Amino acid sequence: MRDSVTISLPKEIRKKLDQVSKQEKVNRSDLVREAVRMYLAKREFREIQQRLILEARSKGIFSEEDVFRIIS
Repeated sequence: MRDSVTISLPKEIRKKLDQVSKQEKVNRSDLVREAVRMYLAKREFREIQQRLILEARSKGIFSEEDVFRIIS
């Protein structure tokens, strides 16, 4: 099931969105949907990365050299 969301964009962003939509032959909704999906995926990645950094630091791992030392 899909829900509709209304957003407002500055005129310049709307123009660029329309240009890309035309060039890519993809509708605006698909472009915005993909942009939001990518943003959320990057956000989730950064959250996981931060948790892993904290865990690594708690185990004395602060650099790539520390990782190589441990796995060698």
